[in-house]
Amino acid sequence: MPLNSQRNYYLVILIFLTFFVISFLTNIIGPLIPDIIQSFSLSLALAGVLPFSFFIAYGVMSIPAGFLVEKYSEKPVMLLAFFLALAGALLFSLVPGYLIATISLFMIGLGMAMLQVAINPLLRVSGGEEHFAFNSVLAQLIFGSASFLSPRLYSYLVTNLSLPEKKNLLLVTLRRLVPGQLPWISLYWVFTVIVLLMLLIIFFSRFPRVELKEEERPGTWQIYKILFKKRIVLLYFLGIMAYVGTEQGLANWISQFLKTYHGLNPQTAGARAVSYFWGLMTIGGLVGLVLLKLFDSRKVLIGAAFLALVNFTLALFGPARLMVFNLKIPGLFSGRAEIFTFSLLGFFASVMWPIIFSLALNSIETYQGAFSGILCTGIIGGALLPLLIGWLGDRLGLLEGLLVLYITLLYILSIGLWARPLITNETISLRKKKTKE
Repeated sequence: MPLNSQRNYYLVILIFLTFFVISFLTNIIGPLIPDIIQSFSLSLALAGVLPFSFFIAYGVMSIPAGFLVEKYSEKPVMLLAFFLALAGALLFSLVPGYLIATISLFMIGLGMAMLQVAINPLLRVSGGEEHFAFNSVLAQLIFGSASFLSPRLYSYLVTNLSLPEKKNLLLVTLRRLVPGQLPWISLYWVFTVIVLLMLLIIFFSRFPRVELKEEERPGTWQIYKILFKKRIVLLYFLGIMAYVGTEQGLANWISQFLKTYHGLNPQTAGARAVSYFWGLMTIGGLVGLVLLKLFDSRKVLIGAAFLALVNFTLALFGPARLMVFNLKIPGLFSGRAEIFTFSLLGFFASVMWPIIFSLALNSIETYQGAFSGILCTGIIGGALLPLLIGWLGDRLGLLEGLLVLYITLLYILSIGLWARPLITNETISLRKKKTKE
């Protein structure tokens, strides 16, 4: 049943819920890393293998998922994706261990990659093409809210499971399932239930038939070969790698950094810092919408990257030692400037992904669907950078390991300098100029 004139609002809500679940499962690894290191006696490099296992799945599955969606349609692919995520979460819940964790995260990552590919065209059809831009922004806000909430749920569970006087159905049930010395495993039991519910909801839901636009089709392997020979394609592929590597390099190591260098509790202060990182990224996305109506996207990207570099320097070296940055914001950042500066990086990073992605697609005339698949494969930056930071952290120190993010941030800044898109974003000044003409 094609949805050309009729809008399926139930399905739009279901897609928004899927975005929420993807984010809820994806961006919790960072707050867990200090607990995982302590529970399994890991080096920083071995801990870095965990986000590597998750995000390498995006590199493996992003392009094949496009072929699967085109051949079998969205619903079967989404069911398979949630089945893989269910199996991964349940496996880790039942048999917690380091090797199982890497296998589990890879399975969950495969599922999340498949979902990302399937739901965007589905959102366009079910919500209406004329509302697609608005619904996409709303989906990203929902995505960000889940990343804000999941570290707070983790903090609630690990701090309350060890308190017998705290009794409610959730805590009592989890105490029976979770080893006392591994309270953070409780989060994966919660994930198991959430994914199982999503699997059942999708199974009993009716889906429309999605007619992919030409620019949305994944293309053939021959087209990918043609694109990979283009210098501009490789440059933007590296741009996506740099962004996702920066985002995940920060999100995965903030909590451990605050524990190592500032003695902050990762289960409370560390989780709070990561939560605010994602929360401020959501707020930054709203601010970015306004900025992109006022300025050329390349200038916005340069400004965001420059401010991120300044703030990153303060986060690593400055505010804890400079009284002027010894912020006291009761009830928000607990008066710790270290938490504030790391969290603020999410705000500056918020506009980087959409700007880089749009500049890339606007820089070639054909094969945008295949190019999108290549760009999504660049998400493997989220696998490589956290691992590299951990490896360097074991040899030189975590602070020194994080210095590699200067390279990625500078590369992102450089995109704003060398990008020459065929179509630039329309600003208010450009619109007035066109009106006069």
